Amino acid sequence: MNPIDQAAEWILASRRLVVFTGAGLSTESGIPDFRSPGGVWSRYDPADFDFQNFLASEASREKYWQLATEMYAAIRPARPNAAHQAVYELDRLGKLAAVITQNIDGLHERAGHAPEKIIELHGTALHVTCLQCGKRYERDEIQQRLEQGIKSPVCDDCGGPLKPATISFGQAMPERETREAYRLSSLADLFMVIGSSLVVQPAASLPLAAKRSGARLVIINRDPTPYDDLADLVIPGSAGPILSSLVERVKERLKDQR
Repeated sequence: MNPIDQAAEWILASRRLVVFTGAGLSTESGIPDFRSPGGVWSRYDPADFDFQNFLASEASREKYWQLATEMYAAIRPARPNAAHQAVYELDRLGKLAAVITQNIDGLHERAGHAPEKIIELHGTALHVTCLQCGKRYERDEIQQRLEQGIKSPVCDDCGGPLKPATISFGQAMPERETREAYRLSSLADLFMVIGSSLVVQPAASLPLAAKRSGARLVIINRDPTPYDDLADLVIPGSAGPILSSLVERVKERLKDQR
């Protein structure tokens, strides 16, 4: 059986499909992989953007917002691609328990998923949070302030420092999202990794949690990952074409079952 047919059979048989997505999904929407050669982290020193530095220094906050603005310029115009749409189609067909994503671009929600179906492990670049009182802002509102020359925006209510609602180096992972991600992974009977190199921890340990609990593991990625030998099925290549074919196969089989 070819890999697409095999994956389709497992999706049809699954009762708890969890999809885990990484940067390889978003690159097909024109968002660069910030960790790849030529990405922002090859031009900035990550140590300069440690969370404790952000808290301690106005200069660090200004530098952080400069970087965040560069990242947001790539994220803001992006739209869901064929891979996002295919994952949403699985949701629409009633075959998806949850999406766990390392991405901060909000494209899964833009594709149509209800927010409660999505776990954003590394936060979102589409909102900004006050670190002092917790007030939440739309990112575009704060972006306007930056474009007006404000280098380090502060909260209207309490004057506390504002920060994109993403997880920085040295910042604790969000407790609720991390706990829920591990819970869902452990309950999955099919765990599909799409577009992740599986090297960023602790997110990269989720496939292992699923596998240890008895789930089948499918990895769809352009490059090899550390868990390929553990996977039940590896489909190398770009997410969009592979997922589009996979979902069409699932829909054909569903039609045949009627």
